[in-house]
Amino acid sequence: MPNYISVADGKAALASARRICVIGCSGGGKTTLSMKISEKLGVEYMSFDRDVGWLAGWVMRDRAEQRKIVTGLVARDRWVFDGSGKSSFDIRLPRADLVIWVRVPRYLAFWGLAGRVIGNFGKVRVGMAEGCPEPIPDREFLSYIWNFDRDHTPKFETAIDQYGAGVPVVVLRSRTEMRDLLD
Repeated sequence: MPNYISVADGKAALASARRICVIGCSGGGKTTLSMKISEKLGVEYMSFDRDVGWLAGWVMRDRAEQRKIVTGLVARDRWVFDGSGKSSFDIRLPRADLVIWVRVPRYLAFWGLAGRVIGNFGKVRVGMAEGCPEPIPDREFLSYIWNFDRDHTPKFETAIDQYGAGVPVVVLRSRTEMRDLLD
């Protein structure tokens, strides 16, 4: 079982953390939260989507190259790393001082996705690789969000246990809890 801590304890952990992984469902607010943490703590912001996963034209970078990039990024001293790519948890989690799991209800993830699409359609949004303009979500992506808890939560818990057993994990289930963490 992951080393879950309360939001109150997460505040204290965040204040002293040097390396923070922010994970969760698309549309949940990971990128916005990560960028606010980066700004507040003065640590480097890294995005799995922008810095690791995607190449222009929505081409997924080769897995071996992704792992090489992640290894280089997490070797840095201070960072907040936004992204839920489980394929690199074995590299990121052992280096993390804190995991922030944005685990909002699916209606909030869909609401966040809608706002993202409305605000960024046809443009490259913050946290995304150049050459990857925001599309209208397809059925597959909507299904990914709808089934995220069922399909990914058990895998996240297993990976956290396996690669970051001692790392504190704060779970944020609402925008209010996100604001509380940052206050």
